[in-house]
Amino acid sequence: MTSAASENPRNRADALPKSWNPSDVEADLYERWVGAGYFTADTGSAKPAYSIVLPPPNVTGTLHMGHALDHTLMDLLTRRKRMQGFEVLWLPGMDHAGIATQTVVEKQLAVDGKTKEDFGRELFVDKVWDWKRESGGQIQGQMRRLGDGVDWSRDRFTMDEGLSRAVQTIFKRLYDAGLIYRAERLVNWSPVLKTGISDLEVDHKEVEGELVSLRYGSLNDDEPHVIVATTRVETMLGDTAVAVHPDDERYQALIGTTVYHPITGRQIPIVADDYVDPEFGSGAVKITPAHDPNDFELGLRHNLPMPTIMDITGKIADSGTEFDGMDRFEARLKIRERLEAEGRVVGRKYPYIHQVGHSERSGEPIEPRLSMQWWVKVEGIAKAAGDAVRNGDVKIHPASQEPRWFEWVDNMHDWNISRQLWWGHRIPIWYGPEGEIVCVGPDEQAPEGYVQDPDVLDTWFSSGLWPFSTMGWPDSTEELRKFYPTSVLVTGYDILFFWVARMMMFGMFVSDDPVLTAGKDPKQVPFQDVFLHGLIRDEHGKKMSKSRGNGIDPLDWINEYGADATRFTLARGAQPGGDLSVGTSHVTASRSFITKLFNATKFALMNGAQPGELPARDTLTDSDLWILDRLDEVIAEVDGALDRYEFSKALEGLYHFAWDEFCSWYLELAKVQFAESEERAASTRIVLGNVLDAVLRLLHPAVPFVTETLWQALTDGAEGESIVISAWPAVSGATADTAAAQRVADTQKLITEIRRFRADQGLADSQKVAARIAGIDAADLRAQEAGIANLAKLTEAGADFAATASVEVRLSTATVTVEIDTSGTVDLDAERRRLEKDLAAAQKELAGTNGKLGNAAFLAKAPEDVVAKIKARKEIAEGDVERVTARLAELAAK
Repeated sequence: MTSAASENPRNRADALPKSWNPSDVEADLYERWVGAGYFTADTGSAKPAYSIVLPPPNVTGTLHMGHALDHTLMDLLTRRKRMQGFEVLWLPGMDHAGIATQTVVEKQLAVDGKTKEDFGRELFVDKVWDWKRESGGQIQGQMRRLGDGVDWSRDRFTMDEGLSRAVQTIFKRLYDAGLIYRAERLVNWSPVLKTGISDLEVDHKEVEGELVSLRYGSLNDDEPHVIVATTRVETMLGDTAVAVHPDDERYQALIGTTVYHPITGRQIPIVADDYVDPEFGSGAVKITPAHDPNDFELGLRHNLPMPTIMDITGKIADSGTEFDGMDRFEARLKIRERLEAEGRVVGRKYPYIHQVGHSERSGEPIEPRLSMQWWVKVEGIAKAAGDAVRNGDVKIHPASQEPRWFEWVDNMHDWNISRQLWWGHRIPIWYGPEGEIVCVGPDEQAPEGYVQDPDVLDTWFSSGLWPFSTMGWPDSTEELRKFYPTSVLVTGYDILFFWVARMMMFGMFVSDDPVLTAGKDPKQVPFQDVFLHGLIRDEHGKKMSKSRGNGIDPLDWINEYGADATRFTLARGAQPGGDLSVGTSHVTASRSFITKLFNATKFALMNGAQPGELPARDTLTDSDLWILDRLDEVIAEVDGALDRYEFSKALEGLYHFAWDEFCSWYLELAKVQFAESEERAASTRIVLGNVLDAVLRLLHPAVPFVTETLWQALTDGAEGESIVISAWPAVSGATADTAAAQRVADTQKLITEIRRFRADQGLADSQKVAARIAGIDAADLRAQEAGIANLAKLTEAGADFAATASVEVRLSTATVTVEIDTSGTVDLDAERRRLEKDLAAAQKELAGTNGKLGNAAFLAKAPEDVVAKIKARKEIAEGDVERVTARLAELAAK
């Protein structure tokens, strides 16, 4: 630092604006970082590697609060690691989002009365690519607004040529290993989208329906018949059995016989199966194997026929009844009406509230439907994914999520990977003219005359390769050699199974690939840590959703409060596995904190604060030693918390250190030291500068924009070109001075008690009063006397001093008595009115707590913690009543 800076300490303060306005700074600052290459990873670096791949948002999407949380935490981790000397790769990208993207483009065509069939597959896919190029980059701009320090030079898209090559490669490897097969199975079918969809794309909602009880068999009570109940009357057209529990005595004579189907006229068997709950309804259930997942499994066990009675649009088809051609919901009504007319409806419960799966994208109820699909046999690779966690190769944070992980991977069903769409990775299976089947790899050609399977792969298939496909696999690349396996995966616990499990399965399947293991351990996992955060909820703890109208657009927050305040709010609330509630009160508190940091830095600069070599510790004041030692403790606490992914703990600690200790105490005590002597002022400037420098660096990963701006002003370029590439603070190694810390603690307690006493006396905060302090030498606080007087607004007692009030404060080594002369400083009438109002409030609170504690019925039912809180409130109220009453008595005597 130049001598000119210390001679004219206001120079650097003048470089800052009068107030912090994020919109004036953030965009330009971010582009400077990107342009300087701070976020571009160097595969040739000798630094240890640290890598994260961004969970790819949908190309159709926008940044919602869940994304903002994800990105903030990943940015915090990577910025810190970069400052710690790691070569960091944070690799961004987007998912092609097969269903969502195709739906968007089809809706655009529908505006002109067109469908995809009007263009044909090839032209339609070209139109989707056109849309992607024009509109698909919206989320990238939002990531920049948030401050994501990603390596834009390595931005990837799941439909890129390289990633498509990876998809084709692993499909063929799985197919050749016998792990991919084609079979007719039950899937979630969307009649609107005309495709099977994954469980993740199904929203289960409570709906009002009706439960209809139907009579199968004879209408004569003396002849065989059964009563079944259903909410989906139309599916009875596909019934191939009625099932009862094998131990249900009511049906023993009917098991193994047949019963008349009232619509088709067929005789269907009555089978016995443990699946049936004999306590529910009549204890008999209709079995429609092609349109219900439980019925499908039962149908397999009993070798039942499985006729599909709906087409891909949800219309009744091939049932051989007058209902063919009807929409499923129309058929539901018409079939029930016919059965009512025949006397076969023996009961109706309406409304009947039950859960129904709906397509997330198109909104209609999904239809479980038997369909020929491609599947991955997951048993072996799912076990490997489970074992990777069991043996510690992959660690899940928090560990409390591990049982859910094992429950999922240990009981996983085969994975349906085919989708009846045009946008996506085409399944690399080709069919010959004589029914031949060949799987074509990325460097192979299908035989002439062969036709490719029309289906595309589930989006999760390509995103399951994300940790290594984005780095160039299956080819050997510098990225894979330097940055794979990745260091940590950050995502919400809600997609632990859908996405994380698939990445783990694919990662373990190729774990011994020479491309991945070259020069490394024999087997490679896709990531070493999995950090699972919770869901974002509103400030009342309710899940954010469009239907509730309680969602928050993070860009609204960024526009109004700034990216730093938005990021700090999210990071401060993020606990491993825990949901976090956010609202306006939280982000305004974060903005206030950033404003406090800005003002504190400006004050420090105006007084010439600058980082530098610290003076010898034996020349420093108690306040200096205390803040330096506390800084060491905070650095250690923050490091430990962040290493454990305890973001909330780390940020909460930084918040309180920066605000409560550094700003509220040290800066105030520093003002006194600045006035003592030039030697003391010079020493204080360096301590203040060093602590502020460390605080800005510690906070930088969470609030990068304001810290960069303030750090540049503080260091004036002497410490490096950007805080982004500055060194992460380290513990000094000095032995903490516990005696100095105790004296500062005593000083703080004494000042706090004097301030409280002043408030009780009705003194204004700025009002200085004469005082005399007895016992200050016994308390070993003589060196703190000037600071005490300054922060407690006390002046020296003159010769005519006459105390009107006093307070005793018990400190660690002695009791200090403070005598104050308040004569002429208090408006007695105004103070009496204020105290009377306080007394009435305290008496009301005391009466309320006494009433509850005197209510035997309440005490018998109330939880212990509730009773304890009421007792604590009562004690506080009693103290307030006693204190205010005594003060009123003092005023009455004047």
